[in-house]
Amino acid sequence: MPLAKRCFAEFLGTFWLVFGGCGSAVLAAIFPYSNDANPLGIALLGVSLAFGLTVLTMDYAIAPISGCHLNPAVSFGLWEGKRFLGSDLLPYIVAQVLGAIVAGGTIYVIASGREGFTLTGSTPLATNGYDVHSPDGYALAACFLIEVLLTFFFLIIILGAADRRAPSGFAPAAIGLALTLIHLISIPVTNTSVNPACSTGMALFAGSELFGQVWLFWVAPIIGALSAGWLYATMFEQAPITEYERVEETV
Repeated sequence: MPLAKRCFAEFLGTFWLVFGGCGSAVLAAIFPYSNDANPLGIALLGVSLAFGLTVLTMDYAIAPISGCHLNPAVSFGLWEGKRFLGSDLLPYIVAQVLGAIVAGGTIYVIASGREGFTLTGSTPLATNGYDVHSPDGYALAACFLIEVLLTFFFLIIILGAADRRAPSGFAPAAIGLALTLIHLISIPVTNTSVNPACSTGMALFAGSELFGQVWLFWVAPIIGALSAGWLYATMFEQAPITEYERVEETV
């Protein structure tokens, strides 16, 4: 598949991830907005599930085309795990960030169409943050640690689910459920990133103060992803088949 087509698939897929996940947080987590009881809003559980569903559905749609990374950290982890060409890394990341920015802008336009909409609160537009911009006031060190840790396990799950030894056809479900669990754990801490493109696309429309914290959500997820890629390739990847073993398999 030509690189341009794969990158366009990544653009579309990342748009869907950000629009579906962050869109659910901005538009549907609290509804109706004037009712403290929130009888119809989907809340933390619903937002977590929305992120998982975006990955699950898009993985079935574009994994045969681009591998369905949707996330610069995933691309870095797959590269370190020797599942992805380094020459394709930058084009994929550019496509992912552009998809996230377009999705973030679309969410902003829709959300601002409601009377009374303002960019207020600690996490406007479902942005990620630490200290005063953490949903529950978690410090920088705690936010850094959880983003590294959760991205590490996310890549371990991706690499394992997509391993040629794993049952075929189940990877999207495992990856989608993993992302759901990740959000259930960390929404109160950082509003959950594990995805630099997603963090960038939303913070760009939330103001300079939020955008100034985006660096954490590039550095921490990429560290976690590279660590997972190295570990899986070093310890868990099946060794290449030797010529002797190849002959034995054909007998």
